[in-house]
Amino acid sequence: MMRHGFILLTFCAAITGCTVAPAQERRPIAWDGLGQDPNRPSVTKRRVVNQAPAASDPNRERERVLATLRPYSDAWWAVHDEIEAENDRQLGTKLVICPRCVPAPSEDVTGSVR
Repeated sequence: MMRHGFILLTFCAAITGCTVAPAQERRPIAWDGLGQDPNRPSVTKRRVVNQAPAASDPNRERERVLATLRPYSDAWWAVHDEIEAENDRQLGTKLVICPRCVPAPSEDVTGSVR
């Protein structure tokens, strides 16, 4: 019984160590899109901002060009890859991952068995 209690205590301590962050650290947290955004400061008044569609989305022109090209041709894939790269770049600017949660890259980054 004592052994089980020790294992349970060790497990709980390990889990607690992963979830506790210093109190003075204020980092954005992941938000699933449901409910109120926890990263947005609570403000009673909201401003409406008119955004220019061409300036806010650089892929709009690429998507028009993509629609005119023959599907799956070399030119189509080049434009498609540019659109995907821009989407990845935009996501990378918004995505914040805790440095402790990401393991340090090892020498073998290919996933090879050898």
